[in-house]
Amino acid sequence: MVKLNLLNILKEQMAKTDRHGQAEIWTEDQFEQVSRELSLTMRALLSICYYTLCRVSEARQLKAEDLVSRSIVFRRATTKTKRTRTVPIHPKLQAILNEANLPSTGYLFPGRNGQQPITRQAVDAALRKACDRCGWQGFSTHSCRRTGATRLSSAGVPLRVIQEVGGWSQLSALQRYLEVSREQVEAAITQL
Repeated sequence: MVKLNLLNILKEQMAKTDRHGQAEIWTEDQFEQVSRELSLTMRALLSICYYTLCRVSEARQLKAEDLVSRSIVFRRATTKTKRTRTVPIHPKLQAILNEANLPSTGYLFPGRNGQQPITRQAVDAALRKACDRCGWQGFSTHSCRRTGATRLSSAGVPLRVIQEVGGWSQLSALQRYLEVSREQVEAAITQL
């Protein structure tokens, strides 16, 4: 049953085209390259998405007060599941946040007027421009979330732990995010 499920996941995966399909997964080099094409603020925001598995809408609504004791608190008012969760800050993410020189009060990523957070569309536009400069298609703000979850799964982190970090309400929802490589399927078959 599990092996069939893996094959079905492989068949269902379709590269994102014109906002349809699933967002591509970043390689480590691609993520670093696109990060260099972004402003420090956008790099910080998308790195939060990658290192905490959060949605872009959750990251853009973070406030300085949500950075507590080397953790990021995603308040229930800003999460899709309406549940608060706390995620430790990875050392690489901490370095990126320090470099970005983010505000010490209010929204970490303020919009034009400073009274509201940056819009999802502004983040998406910045990422698209960076990807265009790199010559890539199929990536979106969701690539960070998918990549982080896939990497943790490939490293053997239990799905329940990944679910907790990223705030998925159901394991079945998380499973749709995970990319399964042909090599992983072949390795699974050799276990028979």
